Amino acid sequence: MKSVALGEILEHSRGIMNIKFFACSSMLACLIGCSSVPTAGPTTSQVLDQVAQKGPSNLTLVDVNPKVIETLASEPDSWRSSWLGDRGKPPEAKIGVGDSVAITIWDSASGGLLGGGPADATTGGVAAAGGAGIRNVTVPEQVVAADGSISVPYAGRVQASNRTPQQLEKAIRGMLAKSAYDPQVVVTIPKSVSRSVTISGESMSGARVPLSGRGDRILDVIGTAGGTKTSPYETSVRLTRNGATAVMPLSKLVADPSKNIYVWPGDIITLVKSPETFTVFGATLNNSQIPFGADQINLAQAIAKSGGLLDARADPSGVFVFRFEPQSVVSAMNGAATPSTPSGEVPVVYHLDLHDVSSYFMARRFAMRDNDIVYAANATMTDLQKFFTLVGTITSPVIGGVVVSRATGH
Repeated sequence: MKSVALGEILEHSRGIMNIKFFACSSMLACLIGCSSVPTAGPTTSQVLDQVAQKGPSNLTLVDVNPKVIETLASEPDSWRSSWLGDRGKPPEAKIGVGDSVAITIWDSASGGLLGGGPADATTGGVAAAGGAGIRNVTVPEQVVAADGSISVPYAGRVQASNRTPQQLEKAIRGMLAKSAYDPQVVVTIPKSVSRSVTISGESMSGARVPLSGRGDRILDVIGTAGGTKTSPYETSVRLTRNGATAVMPLSKLVADPSKNIYVWPGDIITLVKSPETFTVFGATLNNSQIPFGADQINLAQAIAKSGGLLDARADPSGVFVFRFEPQSVVSAMNGAATPSTPSGEVPVVYHLDLHDVSSYFMARRFAMRDNDIVYAANATMTDLQKFFTLVGTITSPVIGGVVVSRATGH
């Protein structure tokens, strides 16, 4: 390798500086012409500017403060308004088609309808029992036919459907009064199909659960069916009644007894594993969809679950949460009327500045909701660093080639 004189070294240095200057100038011109270098998302100022412009999305910016926290905390949850139908007990139990009916009849006079002895002709082949005075007979258990009737010896076909057991007893007594002395009748329902609910789910065996006369609530039915093997906070309860369906997290039913409403005959309960999640974008360690992993989490916990803000990229003054809110809630936070939308919900951008120490306390009180989007903006200096990285990537091979060429004399 040839030796390089001091003058040549200076000349080479000037050449390298010219190359750097040319490359930087070219990149700067490209930066100006292209508006920006590649980024993973908007900066804080870009988000605020776009929200201020409104546009077709009609975004609403809300700076998180104590008033906003209190308004959100007092907001009635959507489950309360969407829960189905009458919350009281179902109507009085009545016999229906498909139910099993058992009947026992007593005759208080010797020689009456039941007076001839077990399984004799007077009882129509039905076994009778008792002493010299009162005798009784048990009619075999039978299913209410499609026409709603059952068969009773010496009474014939009796309408059973749409009657309570007490009403059916009275009807049978009246039909037997001519054949028996002061007959007494007891009707029981060993198995009720019409007075039952259907329950199924991913983590449990499906079952048809008969309802008791006292009235059963949702958690009663779930417990009777064996319960669920998944955690309450990642399980949703779907209740279908009269063709309409509502959904509620199982944890809400456990935490608030008022939501544990009575079930009605014919209801369908489905347990679905559907953990609540939020999505994170921007200058955090993990950009992904993240499950809550608990009944409820706050914004501070959500940021921690995403790996925290990146020191080299994040702008602490630009932490945003995107979600839809009812118009009434947005108006309460802003203190002014909010423009209406066809869906009745307003796209809201919540803004938190973590440069302010008090913001960390508000982040702890800001409750996350299912499907929230958290975005941590990039710092403005990050774009400048990317610019110089691009400059170095382009100029390094050129500079290296010039140095090698001058040093070898080629």
